Amino acid sequence: MGVALSSCTVPDAAAPTFDIGPAEMEIGVGIHGEPGRYRRAVMPADDIVALLLEPILKDLSLAAGREVLLQVNGFGGTPLIELHLLNKLATDRLRAQGLKVKRWLVGNHTTSLEMAGASLTLTALDDELTSLWDAPVTTPSLRW
Repeated sequence: MGVALSSCTVPDAAAPTFDIGPAEMEIGVGIHGEPGRYRRAVMPADDIVALLLEPILKDLSLAAGREVLLQVNGFGGTPLIELHLLNKLATDRLRAQGLKVKRWLVGNHTTSLEMAGASLTLTALDDELTSLWDAPVTTPSLRW
């Protein structure tokens, strides 16, 4: 579930994919710069995290004690320190819901060029998924 504070400019189009005011944010944006589900006034980071996590948690219906992977992905125009703030706030909220955040990934991994914003992705983990996540990887973006 993503939020954008600005649009991106797809090179082929040479124009922003949508117009947004300086005091607005777009909720439910796509990682390719697609417009979101709705727009509202900019809110504090903790409120944005709550807004993004609500539909995710509703859809997943995870039992307390479940282990999860939290991914906080920047869209290319959000400073890393802000992504880490979103990660901290989301982790705190998930723990308050009784979930165990076992793994994190924070950074600009799937971007919309220069779009200011971020997405939160939550994956319910089991032993197999955890072992697959922990397997060695060497790509331009991920290495462990």
